[in-house]
Amino acid sequence: MSGLEQGGLAFACLLLLLAIGVPVGVSLAGVAAVGLYLSVGASFVLTTFKTTPYTLASDYNFVVVPMFVLMGAIAGRAGIIGDLYNAAQALLSRVRGSLFMATILAQAGFAAASGSTVVASGVFTRMALPEMVKFRYDPGVSAGCIAAAGTLAGLIPPSIAMVLFALLTGEPVGALLIAGILPGLLTAGAYMLGIRVFLQFRPDWAPPLKEKITWPMRFRAISKVWSVLLLMLLVMGGIYSGLFPPSAAGAVGAAGALFIALSMRRIGANDIWESLLESARITAMIFLIVIGGLIFSRFLLISGFIGDIRSLVTTAELGVFGFFIMAVALFLVLGMFLDSVSLLVIAVPFLFPISQALGIDAIWFAVIIVKLIEIAAISPPVGLNLYAVLASAGGLVRTGQLFKGVLPFLFIEMIVLGLLLAFPAIATFLPATMG
Repeated sequence: MSGLEQGGLAFACLLLLLAIGVPVGVSLAGVAAVGLYLSVGASFVLTTFKTTPYTLASDYNFVVVPMFVLMGAIAGRAGIIGDLYNAAQALLSRVRGSLFMATILAQAGFAAASGSTVVASGVFTRMALPEMVKFRYDPGVSAGCIAAAGTLAGLIPPSIAMVLFALLTGEPVGALLIAGILPGLLTAGAYMLGIRVFLQFRPDWAPPLKEKITWPMRFRAISKVWSVLLLMLLVMGGIYSGLFPPSAAGAVGAAGALFIALSMRRIGANDIWESLLESARITAMIFLIVIGGLIFSRFLLISGFIGDIRSLVTTAELGVFGFFIMAVALFLVLGMFLDSVSLLVIAVPFLFPISQALGIDAIWFAVIIVKLIEIAAISPPVGLNLYAVLASAGGLVRTGQLFKGVLPFLFIEMIVLGLLLAFPAIATFLPATMG
């Protein structure tokens, strides 16, 4: 069998295992183990399974993952999310669709204290969706807004997706994290502008709010967001200025979140313990997927699949635009079956070498890939963020309503993706100015 045939068969087996409920990490490692055994023998398989987990777990650069997760867990338990939402709601109270915009603005702020899109979607569903339904906002569009705005955590640092991309490709973590700032802010701004435009044609989505908020109330609400601003300055400022390396940024952020939570007297010993347990569980899940993905990628390399794909793309003369069209189609299809981390780990190892052969800037490519991953996360019928919202909605929104309600945000995402493809400087400008 050729490399393309072996790779195609491996992907088919992988999707079959996922369809019957086998965990992603186990599926990746299992398919790779059989493929490597048939290709190069049992001794190589045993060596690979012995060395890959140790190499990954002993890599100091990976410490940033559990630390960013811990920072988000502590920030969530300290009530920082509630402060953000209340401040955004107070600031935008006079604008039609203010709850939509408050949710987008607050989730952009929370993205600076967390790296998980699913966590952001679940938490904001429990907090914001009941308020939207109470004020007679359209339930489907409200839930779609929460799911879409949750994807901002994939771009705005600290982003776990960017960290994993860096570790999978060897690109500098700090530059990739900083690269997500402008695209993340662009996405948030596009959501808010898009909502304003859509409400001109569908005012029934957001009836005017009758509740009056005075300026003293606004100032009190806004004054409570200092904690997030401090965390943003601590983590992003430290990375951008070179004050500390990206591998230490997670630890600095987690320590900062803990200090802020303790100073606000909003967290106790049990909350700290639960945050540690949550971080351990999420980190273990991510590491299992990454280990399985690395072994699967090794099989794709040894089988010749990656080389054959690279040759196919090069000889077909698709060019940069054609390659990105292929990547968009691939991510939209695989996004129906895989979560963000799994999609990243499976696709990047064979797409990244092709992008470099085509002369595509690595940082620009990373931003495009993370954007595609987040689009897949809100694409019906299997977008992971959609089900995080449904699981947390408590029956306030039906599946069909959510699938329909997220469509306007998918339209906005496609416009943002087009801008990122047309203007690479949106992604590359800030990293180029780093010291």
